[in-house]
Amino acid sequence: MIDEGDAHTHAPDLKGRRAIVTGGTTGIGRAIAVPLASEGVKVFVCGRTTEHLDDALQRIAEVGDGDGINVDLSIAEDIDRFFEAAAAFLGGIDIAVINAAVPAAALADAGESEARYQLETDFSAYLICAQEAARRMAGGSDMIFIGSMSAVSQKPGSSIYVAAKAGIQGFVPAFRKELAEADIKVGLIEPGFTGADFQYPEFPPEKQKALINADKMLRAEDIAVAAHFMLTQPRRTAVSLIRVETRLEHP
Repeated sequence: MIDEGDAHTHAPDLKGRRAIVTGGTTGIGRAIAVPLASEGVKVFVCGRTTEHLDDALQRIAEVGDGDGINVDLSIAEDIDRFFEAAAAFLGGIDIAVINAAVPAAALADAGESEARYQLETDFSAYLICAQEAARRMAGGSDMIFIGSMSAVSQKPGSSIYVAAKAGIQGFVPAFRKELAEADIKVGLIEPGFTGADFQYPEFPPEKQKALINADKMLRAEDIAVAAHFMLTQPRRTAVSLIRVETRLEHP
């Protein structure tokens, strides 16, 4: 007789956990926040615009329990506001999805203030949010960083973004080792070409839809599946890196 224990591994229940999702009002962040809420996770998100925040919270409320706040994570005081509001709503943090980012162009084409803003958002805020989240986490918690395959492909025209994502790629393994003994798991997901408002105006909705149907662009929900996989592994298992790419190359 086959012992089912040999064929299955324990998948932790997400119900009752408390999660923050930075950039959780659009794109990949929203795609992660909504299914987490649907599984009984209490979620707290942030975004830069009231319109997107209201829309995301309405959707989250349809499936579960959540709240959020408008902040600009390039501003230190706004990071403080986000974590204060999250603590008041959640009471603690069991899951942190560090995701909020903005498009960033070639360094040679950017002004100094533009370059600083993009680096503050896409790199510095990642580290400070991770630091603040870790301070509020107990054993049994999980942190997921949403990076980018840009760190691997290193294509021209987006060197600031490449620098930020390559920095995250190097940071996460060291941070994972720093938190391992505290039973806080840290993982990195590097998405490839993914449909979201992040891609506007070069790839408007109809063009994104066509690329997705042609298997040349990912849906944000594809990345959410990877995040769910990371969060439902036994504590002994650290899925430290997932790269999600399109099967076919886009033009």
